[in-house]
Amino acid sequence: MAAPPGPPAPAAWELAPRVPAIRAHMRLRGKEGGQGSPLVIPPGGSSRNPARCLQRVLTLPCCLTGKEAQKEPLLFDDLPPATGVGSGRGGSLLFDDLPPASSGDTASSAAEQVSTGESHGKGEKRKSLEEEEKNGREELVEKKVCKGSVGILGLKGYVAERKGEREDMQDAHVILNDITEECQPLPSQITRVSYFAVFDGHGGVRASKFAAQNLHQNLIKKFPKGEVVSVEKTVKRCLLDTFKHTDDEFLKQASSQKPAWKDGSTATCVLAVDNILYIANLGDSRAILCRYNEESQKHAALSLSKEHNPTQYEERMRIQKAGGNVREGRVLGVLEVSRSIGDGQYKRCGVISVPDIKRCQLTHNDRFILIACDGLFKVFTPEEAVNFIVSCLEDKNIQTREGKLEADARYEAACNRLANKAVQRGSADNVTVMVVRIEH
Repeated sequence: MAAPPGPPAPAAWELAPRVPAIRAHMRLRGKEGGQGSPLVIPPGGSSRNPARCLQRVLTLPCCLTGKEAQKEPLLFDDLPPATGVGSGRGGSLLFDDLPPASSGDTASSAAEQVSTGESHGKGEKRKSLEEEEKNGREELVEKKVCKGSVGILGLKGYVAERKGEREDMQDAHVILNDITEECQPLPSQITRVSYFAVFDGHGGVRASKFAAQNLHQNLIKKFPKGEVVSVEKTVKRCLLDTFKHTDDEFLKQASSQKPAWKDGSTATCVLAVDNILYIANLGDSRAILCRYNEESQKHAALSLSKEHNPTQYEERMRIQKAGGNVREGRVLGVLEVSRSIGDGQYKRCGVISVPDIKRCQLTHNDRFILIACDGLFKVFTPEEAVNFIVSCLEDKNIQTREGKLEADARYEAACNRLANKAVQRGSADNVTVMVVRIEH
């Protein structure tokens, strides 16, 4: 008995949209071999009916195995995450950006940053590739908007130091309210440059003093001159080169001594380029931004720096890979920080001088920047320190000396009171408190 006739062959116009899928299907079958070998059209029939042949192909089961079977259901999920290591332009990891400028709450701002960083789709990634060439022009527009809406905010630093229970003062600091002239010729996008830094020495005073005397000089020499495509990228490279050069200089000088110097120092530097802050940090000194939240009418403490100590996973892994170890929270049981200037005897054990660099856009809601060594933060949380300073600035009992502006008197008093309070709370370390007033 003859087999019943099959379904009528589809018309060519019906098969046309499915040709790409057919070709892909045949290529996959050709790669797999066996059941998936290329479809062979027997002579004498099927080859004379292309429509029937295509219909047979479309009704064959898909023979995907192994990795292909796992990948097939995914449309875009197999792409690398936008913020991953190999994401290239897809993520925003260049400066480890801080929360958006309009935010005032630390926790919610951080959440916004994470959700924004990981929400890049394929369309956004393609868009970022197209916009990369416009980076310099967009940057200039952003600067102009910033200048037009807020204006260049003035910065003025104040500092107080306390030796505490230590025999000597190993901290050092630098306040340069305006180094615009020293950095000339500047790119046309830049109109103001300021620099503030705190260095917490250990094992002696030589590393911290050397860094205070030389790091900003090296920075000025390496600062971008003339026109540049991207100010942000150029400034980051400038900071990285400056830290490396300063550390190399000190290590060379330290190793030439008999006996060799074993001093080391943390470094927390705030470089202000117009209304953008670049924060470069080594070790456990910290920089905190006080930002006023108009909705809650409270002052928030935004961390501008990342601490480096051997108990952190990434730091410990680097130290161990270099042949060192971490005992009792210290490198080789001795050094409390995992990144520093100097400390030549620990550089072969994974201690490095590569700073973390963050970027933050100043806004009209920002009040001041606090830069301090760990002698303060051992007895104060960032929130406590910010609120303490705010209360001092609002204290009507602060007396202004003759010839001194009221704002200067209040900020000086805030620095001194905070440093004194840290010692009273039992901080046995040197205490350096620097407050940078943001002038509106």
